[in-house]
Amino acid sequence: MQTQAQELEFHGRVAIVTGAGGGLGRQHALALARRGAKVLVNDLGGTLDGSGGSVSAAQAVVDEIRAAGGEALANAASVTDFAAVQAMVQQAVDAWGRVDILVNNAGILRDKSFAKMDMDDFRLVVEVHLMGAAHCCKAVWPQMQAQNYGRIVMTTSSSGLYGNFGQSNYGAAKLAQVGLMQTLAIEGAKHDIRVNALAPTAATRMTEGLMSAEVLAALQPEAVVPAMLVLAHDSAPTRTILCAGAGAFEAAHITLTQGVFLGTGETVPAQLAAALPQVLDPAQQQVPQSGQAQTQLEVGKALNQVGQR
Repeated sequence: MQTQAQELEFHGRVAIVTGAGGGLGRQHALALARRGAKVLVNDLGGTLDGSGGSVSAAQAVVDEIRAAGGEALANAASVTDFAAVQAMVQQAVDAWGRVDILVNNAGILRDKSFAKMDMDDFRLVVEVHLMGAAHCCKAVWPQMQAQNYGRIVMTTSSSGLYGNFGQSNYGAAKLAQVGLMQTLAIEGAKHDIRVNALAPTAATRMTEGLMSAEVLAALQPEAVVPAMLVLAHDSAPTRTILCAGAGAFEAAHITLTQGVFLGTGETVPAQLAAALPQVLDPAQQQVPQSGQAQTQLEVGKALNQVGQR
């Protein structure tokens, strides 16, 4: 008897994977195709810092998919160009009639400590990761709404969730994708558009020279792919941050502690400083279902305090 994990398949589904000319994106595209999806392979074909461009990287992956009996198309649009992204989505719709899955994987690195970073490098990394994801989501959104089905996978990072020296631009853009995921998942729910985020730890050209050979061997991109498949499947959750690397899988949560009620007045700053350990106490923390839940919690405390007087 097969387990649910063995049954994950994508026959009849159409997927767009950005940044799929190599590394993790290539593995995503190949895995989806092996499981029956028709895949539009997007890759600018640029260097690690985002310069240059060629369709050859995407075409090479398309050739792999076709050689294995799958269906695929190549596209070299830059995710920073909204008109080109719209044309990319239309290319998939024209060929296959729909778009079911979007994996926002495209990205670049321009690492430096914040003190030494040029703001143009900060802006470009945000443009590629955040605006690139927003462009792709916006371009597929009407199609997914019309067909009442969609699966979107953002690619976040531990650099965004927890920070990393020299990656203020990358980390800011990656955590911003989580914020985009949170709201799109809420807005897409009535159309069965599920939006999730994958935080991969994988050895790609972005990690060359940063880790030992032994660590790099454990962090093969293939080990991350199962998490993407789960988040892109019919049975996917929504508003989930799934971490994956070296065959291990975890979930990350943005939580809200129980906190305290202190009211208002001149003495509150000092009271808050004294109560900070209680405010930070993770016991009974929760994962709010929306930003409004924070408001409801805080107002509820205030109203409860009034009721006790």
